Amino acid sequence: MPPFVWEEEDVGSMRAALAEAEKGRGWVEPNPLVGAIIMKDGRCVGSGHHERFGGPHAEIVALQRAGELAAGATLYVSLEPCCHFGKTPPCTTAIIEAGIARVVAAMRDPFPKVDGNGLALLEAAGLAVQCGCEEETARNLNAPYLKHIATGLPYVIAKWAMTLDGKTATSTGKSRWISSESSRFRVHELRGRMDAIVVGIGTVIADDPLLTARPKGPRSATRVVLDSGAKLSLSCRLVATAREWPVLVAVTDSADPLRCAQLRERGCEVVVFPGCGRVPVVPLLQEFARRGLTSVLVEGGGQVLGSFFDEHQVDEVDVYVAPIIEGGDHEKIPVRGMGITAMNDAMRLGSIEMTRVGVDMRVRGSLPQPWRVLAGFRAD
Repeated sequence: MPPFVWEEEDVGSMRAALAEAEKGRGWVEPNPLVGAIIMKDGRCVGSGHHERFGGPHAEIVALQRAGELAAGATLYVSLEPCCHFGKTPPCTTAIIEAGIARVVAAMRDPFPKVDGNGLALLEAAGLAVQCGCEEETARNLNAPYLKHIATGLPYVIAKWAMTLDGKTATSTGKSRWISSESSRFRVHELRGRMDAIVVGIGTVIADDPLLTARPKGPRSATRVVLDSGAKLSLSCRLVATAREWPVLVAVTDSADPLRCAQLRERGCEVVVFPGCGRVPVVPLLQEFARRGLTSVLVEGGGQVLGSFFDEHQVDEVDVYVAPIIEGGDHEKIPVRGMGITAMNDAMRLGSIEMTRVGVDMRVRGSLPQPWRVLAGFRAD
């Protein structure tokens, strides 16, 4: 049977709905990003997106803007409309009452209280219902939400900047600045949409970073230091600003209890993980999930990034390659850890995007994690 071919108007309208949905990034999590467009007689009569967590859903915003023109129109929505009472009433009821004639959804919502039931209710009410227009784009848009539904764990982005010859610093540890000002601006935008930013104690000792978003974004990420022995300096900038922006220090049983107490006195939260080696990656992510954190940015260095890759806990990479060559024979490389012994076993990116940012090349892509199959992603 040949694949279904969507009309040009359907594709264009759904792309507009997806663009609307993107406007909510950083504001609505842990809810999904959702956008809606209402088309009638070839023109848009209403549009909207889910603007903030707990606020009206995209469909409601679009219906309010369309008013009486919604009767007999087609609603394009990037995710199946909800059909249950949560923080807001069900969207399906409002859609039916507004007299919408046809609903086109990009994808089903895997949330157990919806998961096909919203579309079924609309169809039972006599509306024409179709699903699957621009589906893969919609899945990529809401990858963090889909991972959370499938696994309960947050979405992990590994980020680094490196020279053309693959170095993240000089042999003396100096890394300012590898990437361009334009690239650093993009990184700050990304930080402003994250729930947590993770670095290792080595990075803090070398760079004394703030790990904040400048200018401030829609979210204020918890700044996390993997510091098994509680070596974090009491005079570093993270500790100095801990009462202004949250700092979580992840330690193990080997940490000095006195130093842990001193960090707590200065406003840091100290979480102790069992064992005396490195802070374990999966229990750390489980702790993040327990706190309701759905998006995590891991900024390194090489050992920290390597530990996340070794545990297969990286969902996406965001890399800036600068057109400079450092040279030298040292280990200031972005990803260390155990690595692989055969090139056929290397982790290969999918959904690759390559763009120029200033003088740098930005490379983004996803890792083929098992949860992506459960969430319905197409294999690359």
